[in-house]
Amino acid sequence: MAERIESLKAGIIGGLSVCFAFAIANLLNTLVLAKYFQTLVCLQSDVNWHLWVSGAIATFTGLLFGVTYRYIIRSDQNPQLKAGGVLAFGLVRGLTQIELGWNSHSTIWPFLVLAAESLLWFTLAAIALDIAIQLRWVKPFSSI
Repeated sequence: MAERIESLKAGIIGGLSVCFAFAIANLLNTLVLAKYFQTLVCLQSDVNWHLWVSGAIATFTGLLFGVTYRYIIRSDQNPQLKAGGVLAFGLVRGLTQIELGWNSHSTIWPFLVLAAESLLWFTLAAIALDIAIQLRWVKPFSSI
C-alpha cells in the first residue's frame, strides 16, 4: 500500500509539473512565437475546448510519467536510464506532433516547435521529481 501511495504522489507531482509546463509553453506560443514568426501563427490558441483537452492530456501524461519515472530511477543512479525515460516520453508525444505536421497542409515548423516543447515538458517534470525525491516528498521505489 505504501508503494502505491508513493507512486500516486510521484504521479501527482509529474502531472502538475507537466501541466505547468504546458501552460507556460502555451502562453509563450500565443504571446511571443505566434506574434513575431508568421510561420508559427497556428500555434496561437484561444481558450476553447481544444486547449482544455490538450491540457488534460498533458496532465494525464505527466501523471503516467511521474509513476514511470519513479520506477525507472529505483535505487540505482544511472543518468542514462533517467535521460532515456525522459527522451522516450518526450519523443512519443513529439513524434506524434511531427506526424500531424506532415499530414497537414501547413508548414512543418509549428509541429517541430511542439515536438521540442514535449521534450522540455518531461525534462522539467523529471527535475521536479528529482527535487521531490531529494526532499523526501516522494520515496524512490524500493525493491524487496
